[in-house]
Amino acid sequence: MNSSDPNLKSLHRPRAGRASDDVAGYMPGHEVEEDDGPEVEQVPSGPEPSFTALDWTQQGDDAESKVGAEVIQELVKRLPNAPGVYRMMNGSGDVLYVGKARNLKKRVTQYAQGRFHTNRIGRMVRETATMEFVVTRTEIEALLLEANLIKRLRPRFNVLLRDDKSFPYIMLTGDHPSPGIFKHRGARSRKGDYFGPFASAGAVGRTINSLQRAFLLRTCTDSVFETRTRPCLLYQIKRCSGPCTGEISKEDYAELVTEAKDFLSGRSQKVKTEISTAMQEAAEELDFERAAIYRDRLAALSHVQSHQGINPQSVEEADVFAIHQEGGQVCIQVFFFRTGQNWGNRAYFPKTDPAMEAGEIMGSFLAQFYDDKPCPRLILLSHDVEEHELLTEALATRAGHKVTITVPQRGEKKDIVDHAVQNAREALGRRLAETSTQARLMAGMVETFGLEKPPVRIEVYDNSHIMGTNAVGAMIVAGPEGFVKNQYRKFNIRSTDITPGDDFGMMREVMTRRFSRLIKEHGEEDGADASVDDGSFPAWPDVILIDGGQGQMTAVRQILADLGVEDRVVAIGVAKGVDRDAGRERFFVKGRESFTLPVRDPVLYFVQRLRDEAHRFAIGSHRARRKKEMTRNPLDEISGIGPGRKRALLLAFGTAKAVSRAAVEDLMAVDGISESIARTVYNHFHES
Repeated sequence: MNSSDPNLKSLHRPRAGRASDDVAGYMPGHEVEEDDGPEVEQVPSGPEPSFTALDWTQQGDDAESKVGAEVIQELVKRLPNAPGVYRMMNGSGDVLYVGKARNLKKRVTQYAQGRFHTNRIGRMVRETATMEFVVTRTEIEALLLEANLIKRLRPRFNVLLRDDKSFPYIMLTGDHPSPGIFKHRGARSRKGDYFGPFASAGAVGRTINSLQRAFLLRTCTDSVFETRTRPCLLYQIKRCSGPCTGEISKEDYAELVTEAKDFLSGRSQKVKTEISTAMQEAAEELDFERAAIYRDRLAALSHVQSHQGINPQSVEEADVFAIHQEGGQVCIQVFFFRTGQNWGNRAYFPKTDPAMEAGEIMGSFLAQFYDDKPCPRLILLSHDVEEHELLTEALATRAGHKVTITVPQRGEKKDIVDHAVQNAREALGRRLAETSTQARLMAGMVETFGLEKPPVRIEVYDNSHIMGTNAVGAMIVAGPEGFVKNQYRKFNIRSTDITPGDDFGMMREVMTRRFSRLIKEHGEEDGADASVDDGSFPAWPDVILIDGGQGQMTAVRQILADLGVEDRVVAIGVAKGVDRDAGRERFFVKGRESFTLPVRDPVLYFVQRLRDEAHRFAIGSHRARRKKEMTRNPLDEISGIGPGRKRALLLAFGTAKAVSRAAVEDLMAVDGISESIARTVYNHFHES
């Protein structure tokens, strides 16, 4: 499509609303300057798909009066018969829905006709105040851009992939003479071999532990490796071959690395046969100590494979997706098979409309799932997806190799999918049971504490410190579906006016910082009375639980009153019982005398669980800060001393304490330390 087309020039007009950032800006590696240039922007071609930004928003005296189908009828008149992506937005500029189309004009015309198959689409159209469009060269590019925008903008009427953190991998480094084996998550920027994905960090940790016993590879960092003067404890317990101090030759260590690569690449039988042969040869030579080492290595390899569950014979590399719908909710179970081995599974619970079919949900889920993850050559599904061929071609384009998507009907692959379906059904059953229990507990909170309605967001606060040092405040969040861990926050206590150990002062700082920021970022419109009909999680809490008695509550209520939000949030104090026994807690609520609950009251158990989670999070944050403080090197505080010079100084003197005692001339003798740097280091440790 040519940007000089006169029909397109009339389509580009000033945009409105905070969601109308440059569409071209959504493509990585491309920036558009803000000027009065061409009315239609043509994004240059490159390694990423290129798009033509085609935006048009309703303007004029009646812009605010027209919504829904009327707005869409005006927009559709000038749309091209070309593939692209469209965004539907409400009057506030919030994106309601992102969709793609083979033909933009035909697709948007369907919305303009006012005949809808589901209530969800009807409500979406009625709330639409404006739309924005992006014309793409192909429908494949439209599908890829749609997935990218859904993950970025989180429109409430789309299928949303909730838990989308990256998967862990096992990495064998390739930029060091003695490669190490590590857990890796994120971009593959370091040279080396990557094996995965694994479903959980725990699975990676267990596998690496077994591989250490099998192949004796190092797991220390490069900096530790360079500074070792004698073997570490892992060498003593036969989980490392000690390449750092030359306990094994470079050639023999390279052979161990090769064996590890072969095993992780699927050639496990070859590796086990070689080790078994070496064990028999050692036994025949009466070298029973060496034979025992080989025996232990074989046992470790068997341990790895036994922990990987079902290992199919006919599936070398595949991802398996199974979906189950029940009670208005959806579970998608994902299994990973690599090198003929099961590397774990994970359950997803995407946000969907109950009226959506399994195939539609699965197609949208797959497009988002592989937006930032490597795609295998084979994908097995329990339900076929809409636009099967288009999705297959799009994933192959992104992956750079052929991708096959299939719904197996018989054989071992069908058994694998059935197993995934069973896991999806059981996972969703557990979630529904937990949700039902949680709903009853929320209703119990209303009766117990005299709330106006069941709380949607509960925040629990706690402090942790040792004699006032490394003080940390913690906030955990719970909602109708349980703990919401992506909303957890920690507060490093900064005030120098607080007496060490002053819990009242620490809580005062935490509450002031929390609610001052909440008012600044979300203001009045997102308060505790805000509607959550769209399923979004509110920013303002309905209830806050404070681990403390009447003194803590007096301080907290004063802070809320000073900020003008005392009437918008219900604050409840939870004081530890007599002798600090669980089950004898005393509760403090405004306008009531303090009270206790029966020992077997479910609400009491619920509050205890919330308090214990806040306590766990606070202690964990405190320990992490304390550990960082303990391991901080005095050299880190010196300006001009980076990792390279720090390493050189430690190699030359051994410890930071020895560096502090060195003379300027001794410091200058170290490679990379000039006279000015040497004097800077010396002056840091010597006031005179």
